[in-house]
Amino acid sequence: MDPSPSTSLHFKAPVSDWSQSLPIGNGRLGAMVYGRTTTELLQLNENSVWYGGCQDRTPRDSLKNLPRLRGLIRAGDHSGAEDLIRKAFFATPHSQRHYEPLGTLTLEFGHEEVNVQSYHRGLDLRTAVTSVRYEHCGIKYTREVFASHPDNVLVIQLESSEETAFTLRMTRVSEVEWETNEFVDSVETTEDGIIMHATPGGLDSNRLCCVAKVQCQDGGIVEAIGGCLVVTSRKSTIVISAQTTFRYEDPESAALADVRLALEQDDLRDRHVKDYQTLFQRMQLCLYPDNYGLSTDERLLGIPDPGLAALYHNYGRYLLISCSRPGFKALPATLQGIWNPSFQPAWGSKYTININTQMNYWPANACNLAECEQPLFNLLERMAERGKKTAKVMYGCRGWAAHHNTDIWADTDPQDRWMPATVWPLGGAWLCYHIWESYHFNGHKEFLRRMFPVLKGCVEFLLDFLIEDSTGQYLVTNPSLSPENTFLDENKAKGVLCEGSAIDIQIIDAVFSVFMRSCTELDVNDDLLPAVGKSRKRLPPMITGSFGQLQEWRKDYTEFEPGHRHTSHLWGLHPGNSITKSKTPDLAAASAVVLRRRAEHGGGHTGWSRAWLINLYARLGDSEGCLEHINRLLKDSTLPNMLDTHPPFQIDGNFGGCAGIIEMLIQSHDGFIELLPACPKSWNKGSLKGVRAKGGFEVEFEWEDGVIKEPVIVHSHLGHAGKVLFRRATEPVEFEGKGVHRIVSK
Repeated sequence: MDPSPSTSLHFKAPVSDWSQSLPIGNGRLGAMVYGRTTTELLQLNENSVWYGGCQDRTPRDSLKNLPRLRGLIRAGDHSGAEDLIRKAFFATPHSQRHYEPLGTLTLEFGHEEVNVQSYHRGLDLRTAVTSVRYEHCGIKYTREVFASHPDNVLVIQLESSEETAFTLRMTRVSEVEWETNEFVDSVETTEDGIIMHATPGGLDSNRLCCVAKVQCQDGGIVEAIGGCLVVTSRKSTIVISAQTTFRYEDPESAALADVRLALEQDDLRDRHVKDYQTLFQRMQLCLYPDNYGLSTDERLLGIPDPGLAALYHNYGRYLLISCSRPGFKALPATLQGIWNPSFQPAWGSKYTININTQMNYWPANACNLAECEQPLFNLLERMAERGKKTAKVMYGCRGWAAHHNTDIWADTDPQDRWMPATVWPLGGAWLCYHIWESYHFNGHKEFLRRMFPVLKGCVEFLLDFLIEDSTGQYLVTNPSLSPENTFLDENKAKGVLCEGSAIDIQIIDAVFSVFMRSCTELDVNDDLLPAVGKSRKRLPPMITGSFGQLQEWRKDYTEFEPGHRHTSHLWGLHPGNSITKSKTPDLAAASAVVLRRRAEHGGGHTGWSRAWLINLYARLGDSEGCLEHINRLLKDSTLPNMLDTHPPFQIDGNFGGCAGIIEMLIQSHDGFIELLPACPKSWNKGSLKGVRAKGGFEVEFEWEDGVIKEPVIVHSHLGHAGKVLFRRATEPVEFEGKGVHRIVSK
């Protein structure tokens, strides 16, 4: 099969706004590249540039009011419980810290578009290089921009057919281009560079330094004039670095060292491409037909072709590599990855851990990018330390807990003053499920051993936080809620707080299960095991409601918003695996009712919500349902630069959609590898290579007209026994042992 063309975004016109610019990143340092001919614009980001330092916000009066709160919730006194929450359980200050832009770099060319010909700009996902090509008044111009991980810098390489001049400036302003307010401490020029210092607001903020230096490869001239650089050359390179006091006591020295070392390399592009391809080339997805000849923005306006879905998937892998790489004090992807243009970003551009941060990492394991999830685990370890105070002071529990947000400082206290979300102390528990998922895919025992104390601390909290329900039969959470949703009780009164929401019980059951399995894998006879086993048996079962739907709350409440964007009670279907077609068909059917009712009332209206629906429909094997939501994701929730919009821009939809496309083609959560479990008829030809499956397997196969070409290649890295279920087969094919297996159907 020919190589897939689904690895390039390309456009025929310069950018008019942020939604058309193209992202680059090395995991820490990034930019949105506009590709303009008049004044080129790069909006810069560095992932440790946050407003303010560490805060002490833990509510001091929660614990003494906890028994009263639990009583009000059990009695159904919604207004009384909510009033007490506002007084005693919300944190002060109510917000964690937020992420800020690094700065803005401009290149003034003065090439008016009216005189520009043969314009092309694009992003090559195979090389992680953006490019601009055009002709202006008879002179040909080429620019390439990339973010180098091995050299820790952003690089702009410029070339023209004749010597020309441009002006380089750096500042720190908002995304509003006519805004005149600058958020800098100083901007100084040297003979060949610009050095910018800034201090984001708030006590103990990370001070930053951004450095840009120019080097001409043709004997050209760089002149510092009035706070800017004027470059006259046919061929030149601009190298940009930035550091903050989050990682270095002297960020200027660190940034200058990055730039100096980079400029000593004569193969910056090759070094960057080689490093990037070690990750991106592990996997390949091709879908046909592919309307590659159309520009990306034109494709998004039309009926999505299968190749566009493949491009969306490949773009998701590119984005994950670009915004989340392991390294010194690495940080995970925020709501906007690393590409936040605003000083007042939506939801603080931080880590929302009641779905969004978790969704960012759904593609990591299946897409053979496990190391890209390491920054999340680094943050989780710090959260486990700070969360001990949250668990003890707020709830009187051992272990640690985190609510529905965290930030660069691993804050675990309640965020916002919003009743449907703020007091939900299971955000950390959901993240702990990622520990087992990573291990289940990759089998790295040292990783599991390293993270075991984090998992154990979470289990300690859950054991202490659970209380008996009113019957004395079950253990439930209280306070509890179903993230961001609201119900109408039997008296038609609006309510949020409850006991033992479905998602709470599903997450706790999963965390207890993976704790027990982790003890087995590590040969640990932990002292918590008896209590975990007893408590798990006392968790209430999932319930089917009056519509045949899986209930979101213990009582069959009416949904205040039947088309709500969250489908939290289907956590056990995806990303969990307590609901499957084969093992719990009745619960799977009840889940399908939930999805049908959500769709009937306008569900999936945000990008990330639509992406979650793709994964849920895939787990149910509903291929045409998946295709409908992929098409709507591409049509309704995707910007011209293919970034997801909530609105506004949130990157979780990109990652959720990326993962969902793979869920349609291969699944391994139910004890076997299932091929094409939810592949639509219109995706009649394709290939998948390098995809990972649970158990340490790597799979490669092709299909045409819905039929898988045999043999299917399975690389077993751990030697575990495995099973492959072919499309429309009733029995799987078994195999065992390390090495390469060529699997044919029975």
